[in-house]
Amino acid sequence: MKRIVLLAWALALLPGLAQAWWNNDWGYRKKISIDAQQLQQQGVKPVAEGLAVIRLHTGNFAYFMDLAEQGKDLRFIAADDKTPLKFYIEKIDPINEMAIIWVKLPNDIANAAEPSVWMYYGNATAVEASEAGGIFDVAQVVDYHFNADAVVDATAYANQPATANNTRIEGGAIGDAAAFDGSQSITIAASPAIQMADNFGWTVSAWVKIDQAQSEGVVFERDGLMLSVRGQTPVLNVNRKELASPTDMNLAAWHLLAVTGSQEGFSFYVDGKQIGVLAPSVPGFQGDISIGAAVDGSRGLIGAIDEFGIAKAARDQNTLAFNTLMQGQTSALLTYGEDSTPDSEGGGESRIMAILSDVTVDGWVIIGLLAVMFVVSWIVMLVKALIINKNIAENRKFEDAFQKLNAAEIAELNREMTEDDEDLEASPLLAMTGSHGQFAGSSLYQLYHVGVEEVNRRLAKAVGADAAEASISDKAINTIRAAMESILVREVQKLNNQMVLLTIAISGGPFLGLLGTVLGVMITFGDIAASGEVNVNAIAPGIAAALATTVAGLLVAIPALFGYSYLASRIKLVTADMYIFVDEFSAKLSERYAD
Repeated sequence: MKRIVLLAWALALLPGLAQAWWNNDWGYRKKISIDAQQLQQQGVKPVAEGLAVIRLHTGNFAYFMDLAEQGKDLRFIAADDKTPLKFYIEKIDPINEMAIIWVKLPNDIANAAEPSVWMYYGNATAVEASEAGGIFDVAQVVDYHFNADAVVDATAYANQPATANNTRIEGGAIGDAAAFDGSQSITIAASPAIQMADNFGWTVSAWVKIDQAQSEGVVFERDGLMLSVRGQTPVLNVNRKELASPTDMNLAAWHLLAVTGSQEGFSFYVDGKQIGVLAPSVPGFQGDISIGAAVDGSRGLIGAIDEFGIAKAARDQNTLAFNTLMQGQTSALLTYGEDSTPDSEGGGESRIMAILSDVTVDGWVIIGLLAVMFVVSWIVMLVKALIINKNIAENRKFEDAFQKLNAAEIAELNREMTEDDEDLEASPLLAMTGSHGQFAGSSLYQLYHVGVEEVNRRLAKAVGADAAEASISDKAINTIRAAMESILVREVQKLNNQMVLLTIAISGGPFLGLLGTVLGVMITFGDIAASGEVNVNAIAPGIAAALATTVAGLLVAIPALFGYSYLASRIKLVTADMYIFVDEFSAKLSERYAD
């Protein structure tokens, strides 16, 4: 019995454990997952204490204005929701809504069934926790992000360049990059801290982009070790022994070039794939380092370099492949979950609400206009439907009564106009109350009333026996018919009144929605261009939010189209009845009063 009670107590705690919250001082969190299936397809495993590049933009994060200044409230926690992770904010721009953040992954990330981290934010009193040097392991001795005009080593070793005359540009592989025009270069003076000896191994890596074929664009050179681009082909040269990539680099695309050295030889990698191995020829390299500079009369690099790094360890192929998949501009390795609060963890946010949360301000303005059109069109359709259907019903009643009259009784259904009738003339909706006289709201009765009144005016002078024998000339009958037809035109105008609002909703709704979608797509692609992340996870949320305005436009237009078609057919029916009645009344009038 005691075991059963303990089991029940444990089960009761499961929802609370699943919704654990790292620190109640933080109001929001977002789950960021690594696509393990994609890694498995590539034959790559997550790297313990590897680096994840988190790119935030309007497509995956809609709460930049909720962040503290410079994102000092950002925190990254391991999947256990307990272990804080070291991170570095390379770039954050709340105005343009973009950020680039490096996060050091936990030790057990490689064994996790669903590798992920939690991003917490929403604490105005938080202190800065970003640290550039803390994200690297002890082997990493140089790392240049090129995120400032002055080139600065982000590692704790602070191996700053001796000279640097490169140009900083936007749109790097990750944030900004260093541009070289063939004469520009970066030099790092020789130092014991950056020795590259084969007894402990070493790695040199850099993201490289070229826009044109190179004569011999040097990326890196040290003591006869040269990594360059010849034409569009990456080439490794160690003391005149060469190893060239079998595939060329795509122009205007970023590629990760890496060289590792150990007692087994020099391994050359392009985009995480091993090109080959050169046999060891020297025990190490200790001289000055040149980046992008011309060597032995060759021309320097004409292109851009980003994330240049040197490590005192020979990184394995899995690490380099993981870095390629994680850091590349086209990377789709990270999946960004929904933002949540402690109170919302239970149910989660619907997809519709998630999409609406990504709608931009201009999109909401257009949706607001469409909402007004939606309400107005529905009011018009409901009111017109009530009035027209009431009109048709009263017309049927009047027709039945009129058909029973003979020519001598043609004026029997007429009655004097009252104040209520004048109210009905001003507002057809009053006919819906049912408290007015017979045939209230009937357009046929309005024609009949005018016809009878015109007849009475022409017979007013006849009295007694003369009245019974009175006649009306054909010209007068045509005049009475003209008076009835003028009322017919006015009745048709009343029936068509406000119908133009439906045509505006039908035609204007989709175009307004399309305008919102185009603006949303423009903003999404602008954010992607600024952040440098090109993948479906970056594009999809923004496009989905942009399409919300098109959906809103169709929700306005489609009901209005059906309503307009229905009302137009009913108006045609009433109009046809009025024309027929004018003919019938004129016929009976001629029969009774013609000369």
